[in-house]
Amino acid sequence: MWWIWILNTGRSYYPLQQETDMCGICGLVVHEGMTEENSIQQQVNMMVDALMHRGPDDTGIDGDQSAIFGMTRLAIRGLNDGKQPIVDRDSGVMMACNGEIDNHQELRAWLLDRGRTVEQSTDVAVIPALYLELGDAFVERLKGAFAIAIWDPREKKLLLARDRAGERPLFYSVNDGIVAFASLIAALVSPGSHAFNISTNAVHGYLQSGFFVAPETPFKDIQKVSPGEVVTIDVTGIQRRRYWRWDIVQSTKQTGSLDAFDKIFRESVRRQSEVDVDFGLFLSGGLDSSLITAVTRSIRPEKTLKAYSLRFSEASYDEGHYAAQVANTLGVEFVPVWVRPEDFPPTIAKLVRQVGEPLADPAWVPSALLASRAAQDVRVALVGEGADELFGGYPTYFGAGLAGYYAKLPEPVRTLIRRGVESWPASDKKVTIPFLLKRFIQGDDLDFLGRHILWTSCISPAILNRLGVTPPSIARPGYLSAEMLDRLQQHDLETSLAEGLLTKADRASMKSALELRAPFLDQEVMEFAASLPEKERIHRLQTKVFLKRYALRYLPAEIVHRKKRGLSVPLSSWLREPLYEWAKSRLSSPLLDRVGVNCFVAVDLLQEHRQRKADHARSIWTLIVLSEWLDWVSEVED
Repeated sequence: MWWIWILNTGRSYYPLQQETDMCGICGLVVHEGMTEENSIQQQVNMMVDALMHRGPDDTGIDGDQSAIFGMTRLAIRGLNDGKQPIVDRDSGVMMACNGEIDNHQELRAWLLDRGRTVEQSTDVAVIPALYLELGDAFVERLKGAFAIAIWDPREKKLLLARDRAGERPLFYSVNDGIVAFASLIAALVSPGSHAFNISTNAVHGYLQSGFFVAPETPFKDIQKVSPGEVVTIDVTGIQRRRYWRWDIVQSTKQTGSLDAFDKIFRESVRRQSEVDVDFGLFLSGGLDSSLITAVTRSIRPEKTLKAYSLRFSEASYDEGHYAAQVANTLGVEFVPVWVRPEDFPPTIAKLVRQVGEPLADPAWVPSALLASRAAQDVRVALVGEGADELFGGYPTYFGAGLAGYYAKLPEPVRTLIRRGVESWPASDKKVTIPFLLKRFIQGDDLDFLGRHILWTSCISPAILNRLGVTPPSIARPGYLSAEMLDRLQQHDLETSLAEGLLTKADRASMKSALELRAPFLDQEVMEFAASLPEKERIHRLQTKVFLKRYALRYLPAEIVHRKKRGLSVPLSSWLREPLYEWAKSRLSSPLLDRVGVNCFVAVDLLQEHRQRKADHARSIWTLIVLSEWLDWVSEVED
């Protein structure tokens, strides 16, 4: 099918101000004669408007009748140089990039040796020349966090690429010969645009996992570029190619060298903190963020650093005192950000409408509040995302092994255990033993990956059935038991991290135009982690064995070996009161019926939760966010 047809006419350029690092890209590529050039620009202008919160420093539009790209900028590097979209004068190749290219200096020198001079100093300026030199393989040479669009008029081709871990988002749609792409779904779905259809199957997957795994999105007509993927759209159709994957299963294992890792990790932190603006740190007091803070202080001893941390009035959820201890130990200014229940209704409503998709992580709201406060002082913050998936930090990893033994117990014994565990009353405290055991006993008829997916789900199959939703089938790939830890970590890195945690981090921070960087997701760091033998990741009931040993170089033992808690929100108590009435109004929405969810059962779940018959907090929150999203869809359609 002829998705794209080039008009053999001269280019019409739309001038823009000096720009560099970007936090929102969009564009349209059109079929011959389908629309007027001014109309194309108007549509791109609307898309740019929908991305303004991601990059309020400036905007830019460039292109001709065949393709027009738009962007919004948050300046991080090369503040006084560079224009985007960048157009190569000789070839007509046009490029827009949301993100940072950390190895741009090395690439600049490599290109110069091949006769290609990159005149602009901004980091992303190396991309067009690299593409012209290497073709579609250019992306394999990039290091950093990025989402890239390239239009090549010579080959009538649009190329979309996303970084290896999935730190930067990128969506696209192909409708009636018009190809559209954007950093957010909300920029693709706007009043007066093509009518988009909800994907009920994808929404049901969201109800289970809390997010959408690429290429799926909540709309049938919109797809998401996967982490480590290049999507090419040309006259032959759409081609998808994975240029990188964290192949922990096939990686050769060797005992980890502390000195070798120290060199790799320090270089990652150095590169990602080498910016032309002030930067800070997100600090929870846990191992990962504390280690990044300590290494940053070691690399940049002269710099004034601020660490931002969430606080809760509920004692079992509050880790601010641990974060303050770390900050004081390292000579970093501590900035607390208090989270209150009244923040949730207006914040989640705004987040959903800005991004155009639901995300069920309750920490999305606190993360947005944290970013909002940090954005008052800095434009970049370093975060600890990725360490748990890479180095084996989740209790479910050793739990999967224990569950194998539990599943071999006689059925009558497991029945007695199940009845005893399920009889324990619900608790409002954070991650209690009864809560963990109730998850542990589920899925004893599944393989290790199926149990893991069930344990980490938002809404259980039993609750989905009550709601009128057929539970999505859980994959049974038949992996070898010897590969269990490798497969679970790979699954989490490619799904819950890429599509859940990194989505939360990006959408929460970009609400306030704050750029987040994750040093653990540097390519060399990820590849080092893949080489660690199992005993250096999980050993009996100890997690992150190697990383903890390494962290002792920078942090006191009491911080390194403190019990893992993670970011959780006291939703269980808040949904009983003071958020009960708001939750009831959301769950009562008849719009839930549109995706096959029985709103009367949803309200019943809330009542059971309020009466402490069960802890349905996670299920209720997942449905609340879906209800907010359906409200937004209805508003757009009107």
